[in-house]
Amino acid sequence: MSVRVSRLGCFSGAIEFEATVVANSEGYAQALELAEQHAPGRRAFAVEGTGSFGAGLTRFLSGQGERVLEVSRLRRERRSAQQRPATPRAGGERRALQALVAAREGAVNAKRAGLCQLRDLMITTPEPLRSELRPLTRARLLQRLAATRPDRRRDPELRGSTLALRSIARASCN
Repeated sequence: MSVRVSRLGCFSGAIEFEATVVANSEGYAQALELAEQHAPGRRAFAVEGTGSFGAGLTRFLSGQGERVLEVSRLRRERRSAQQRPATPRAGGERRALQALVAAREGAVNAKRAGLCQLRDLMITTPEPLRSELRPLTRARLLQRLAATRPDRRRDPELRGSTLALRSIARASCN
């Protein structure tokens, strides 16, 4: 993580100091120490990506009583009508809810992908098995396939299809 200290009080905006620190709590503390050395007194931190990559730094600085402003990337700034830096949204419950929603979306997407993969594989499954599975509801299909034990006496293509279908069904059931 790169830290730049510039003085805006003299309206030059010139960079007076630049350093690289690790993006963890020790690095954040080091960045704050550097800011205190090179910009003592009242100050504000402009952090890019306070809801993603800059979230840890934002939480740390806010927890230390520092003022944090969210700034957008230059490319986004050109598209945005917003001219001033914004105060980052509060963490806590909002962050917890975002994490839960992201986890749920990931699980839903994984299940959807598994069901699509199952449907696609059933299209190429040899006919005796395909006609047996076709009339089943999704729930019954998943139960049936998850419990399937491939018969060693069957031909290799049918056994391979059965193993693949079982694997996908078991993953989709979880």
